[in-house]
Amino acid sequence: MTYLNYEEAVQKSLEYAKTINKKELIHIEDSIGRVFSKEIVCLKNLPSFNNSAMDGFAIKHSDAGKKLRIKATIFAGAVYEGTLAQNECYKIMTGAKVPDDANTIIPIEETLSFDGEFVEIPKEVKKGNHFRPKGEEQEVGNIIFKVGERITSSIVALLASQGITMIEVYAKPSIAVLSTGNELKEPWETASDDQIYNSNSYAIISMLKEHHLDATYVGVVPDELEKSIEFIASLKNYDVVITTGGISMGDADFVAQAFIQNGLKVLFHGVNVKPGRPTMMGIMGNTYVMAMPGNPLTALVNTYLLALPIVYKISGNSAFYHDFIYAKNSKAYKVRSGRANVVLGNLLNGQFYVTRNNNYGSGMLTPLIESNCVMISLDEKSKVEEGEIIKVIPFGLNLKDKKLDNKYNK
Repeated sequence: MTYLNYEEAVQKSLEYAKTINKKELIHIEDSIGRVFSKEIVCLKNLPSFNNSAMDGFAIKHSDAGKKLRIKATIFAGAVYEGTLAQNECYKIMTGAKVPDDANTIIPIEETLSFDGEFVEIPKEVKKGNHFRPKGEEQEVGNIIFKVGERITSSIVALLASQGITMIEVYAKPSIAVLSTGNELKEPWETASDDQIYNSNSYAIISMLKEHHLDATYVGVVPDELEKSIEFIASLKNYDVVITTGGISMGDADFVAQAFIQNGLKVLFHGVNVKPGRPTMMGIMGNTYVMAMPGNPLTALVNTYLLALPIVYKISGNSAFYHDFIYAKNSKAYKVRSGRANVVLGNLLNGQFYVTRNNNYGSGMLTPLIESNCVMISLDEKSKVEEGEIIKVIPFGLNLKDKKLDNKYNK
């Protein structure tokens, strides 16, 4: 059976992810992680007046090298209406408004002498030194934020500096998370030795929350076709459905069939990657379906690498590609050639330390806790050498707004 190349799977997944056309007005206090659906234009010059970046003396640059009399002291918040006569300057505090007849600031510590009435200015002074002109940072009319930008605390600070408190953003996509398997028990139930607790759904919902996305846990799909069809039919009002398990070639794996019976257009079913081969993506009406493998480690890594960028694009974010960091591999390890390999590791001081010598099972969880990043080797590699410079994707979702060439490790 032929499986889709990993890079092709990433591109095909994102190609079919369409931004939802739902918008809402929110307060900036509630805006972290949200995405602008309307551009923001500068309403107030930054700074809004000429001001001093240092405690010192405001002078005309032509008076550099002279001994000047201090005409007045100007404090932050004060407005001085006077003008400088010949051989005069102002003593000025940080942030104070600089009168229009001064254009250069000399910090107190850079003066040649100062006796309280007169100050001697050095000759070699750069014009505009420590002088912050009106509109230097932003001018009225500038587009300061574009549609598709994700909001951070720094962005909130700039919005507040404009007197903007209400902004238009894309509504969060509605996300349903479910699991499959009669062997599953919920964490609050009692599980026998033949049963396992449902960790996948809770981990995926928590991962989404870490990235300012909300999801609803809708339960476990029964391992029986007719019941699965009925269950999945109730999910068509969601923008995104993420499920784990039930999509391999086992006799009791009815989930893929149940989705298809509900009108799913399969984008691909199976990716040539280790671990994570039984991964399926598709479109069911207006719902994007992401079916991940059932093994916990694989389910969570694939959700991070494949599902999160898709959800971000659906959320309206213009940045949805994983960024990477160059690192030196600290110890040689083997990977399986003929397929892409997702390898867990730790990034520390520019070095990549492979987790457990790349020897762990896809059903484990502890290796995830022991790792803070992944590297992806492409098909032709069979070994990653000691000292080799590799590209590492950190956990923590740092996204870029365009595909980076040669992104994975060959």
